[in-house]
Amino acid sequence: MGSTNPKTYESTAPRKVAFLGLGVMGFPMAGHLALAGHDVTVYNRSAAKAQAWTGEFKGRSTSTPKAAAEGCDFVFCCVGNDDDLRSVVLGPDGAFAGMKRGAILVDHTTASANVARELFAEAQRHGVQFVDAPVSGGQAGAQNGMLTVMCGGDAAAFEAAKPVAMAFSRAFTLLGAAGSGQLAKMVNQIAIAGLVQGLSEAIAFGQKAGLDMLQVLEVIGKGAAQSWQMDNRGKTMIEGKFDYGFAVDWMRKDLGLCIEEARRNGARLPVTALVDQFYADVQQSGGRRWDTSSLITRLK
Repeated sequence: MGSTNPKTYESTAPRKVAFLGLGVMGFPMAGHLALAGHDVTVYNRSAAKAQAWTGEFKGRSTSTPKAAAEGCDFVFCCVGNDDDLRSVVLGPDGAFAGMKRGAILVDHTTASANVARELFAEAQRHGVQFVDAPVSGGQAGAQNGMLTVMCGGDAAAFEAAKPVAMAFSRAFTLLGAAGSGQLAKMVNQIAIAGLVQGLSEAIAFGQKAGLDMLQVLEVIGKGAAQSWQMDNRGKTMIEGKFDYGFAVDWMRKDLGLCIEEARRNGARLPVTALVDQFYADVQQSGGRRWDTSSLITRLK
């Protein structure tokens, strides 16, 4: 299987589930649900992607989110942004229109906290439940079924969804009321932005100084400078390889959400705002689909 890697699944009763959105994250996430023994129906805006999924995994596809959600205990979703999310959840063909009373929609889109709160309230009007649950771990985490999931919503809905979502998760944690998952994902992206810029400057500085940076990273990676970014992207940054998943375009979308939320809550994000503009430089140089470690290209 090209889109998922083997995983040992926790024993849980098979449930009837839907998955909306089969992008680089959703495709393997839905795959892990099927491999864990759940009855999976998928929907994707591009029908060809849904057909590819049913060709690889046991399950079925439908032509609308509503049809996918009908009769399901859980509906999982992972699409692009706020507007994409509304388009698959709301309206006569949206998931809420098809979900049975008491069913739970778990949204893995990285979106705004506002849309999470909006859909939480709308779910209650439909007699269903909504959990905002953005993920961290990138494409590799989705393929390995080892995503970190940050959740917001009611505790009962969270606890019901957790055993099923663990098919593609390493951690699935409730952080507060509706919107809290999205806010935690913003914290995650703010931290990553500063780390990647710092690592970029360190590597570029060391190269200018004539150091063997592979050796230097090996040494300093055993001390206080160590980070996931250094361990997983340091070598590839030195080699000038930037095709490892999470794209610059997506990071700029996420940082835009962070900056917009900061305007609302009064937080100051001077470094984040600066790094966001550095990513804009990478976009303009042709790196829209490069991964986030491509920040170093600005320093060459």
